[in-house]
Amino acid sequence: MEQEKGRYLYGVAASESAVRLGPMGIEGCDVYTIPYGDFCAIVHNCPTEPYQSTDEEMVKRWVSAHQGVLDEAKERFGAVIPFGFDTILQPGDEATSPDQVVKDWLKGDYERLCSIMEKIKDRDEYGVQIFYEPGLIGRQIAEQSQEIQKLKEEIATKSPGMAYIYRQKLEKVAKAEMEKLADRWFKDFYGRLKPHCDDIVIEKTRKADGDRVMLLNLSCLVHKEKVDSLGRELEEINNMDGFSVHFSGPWPPYSFVAKAVVSIKGE
Repeated sequence: MEQEKGRYLYGVAASESAVRLGPMGIEGCDVYTIPYGDFCAIVHNCPTEPYQSTDEEMVKRWVSAHQGVLDEAKERFGAVIPFGFDTILQPGDEATSPDQVVKDWLKGDYERLCSIMEKIKDRDEYGVQIFYEPGLIGRQIAEQSQEIQKLKEEIATKSPGMAYIYRQKLEKVAKAEMEKLADRWFKDFYGRLKPHCDDIVIEKTRKADGDRVMLLNLSCLVHKEKVDSLGRELEEINNMDGFSVHFSGPWPPYSFVAKAVVSIKGE
């Protein structure tokens, strides 16, 4: 018992139930709920130190178990505020039991948790990435741009030295045209997706595989009644020449509660 004064926090569910979910937690720990008011914290007993390992496969198993508990909690309780991996509530004074520490935390953050729960109720997070093929788009730009056409004609009449200078200028013009179009596409696609989402977080774009370039990387909070309409909008974009879409989810709405939920790890 001395080694289990911490409470590993998976999330907070919209339920008053005090139940045991069984040995489904990290390292097979017994997961249970601690209720307060309309909420219950989903926890297992643990040491106060964080879970750490240099074994990547072990860490992956821990993270997978964490996600599995959240999936089960959602099936059982409905709306769940997810907490990130390795969130541990630390013990209080000797007179306060670890479970009481959890109840005190729920009580102190009750209003804020109500606000977060209202935001995510009946909603899930979906990942949306939109890519374009610069080679194909570049050829389209070259066919449509009068400035590029003119430069190509001039290159054909220049000496090798001057032709090299003109080709450099051509590359700059083509790059500027591509950047201008990318900005227009971003605004257009974002505007088309926004009506289907309750909230959107713009993530950093990542390097794509092959010849594709990632144009948008979005985390979208979507009501269950709008998922189909968002999917149809993305399908239309995916069918556009030179574009492709990756649509993933549903996921727990981590991107929409991370800033709202104060980090309590190590406190």
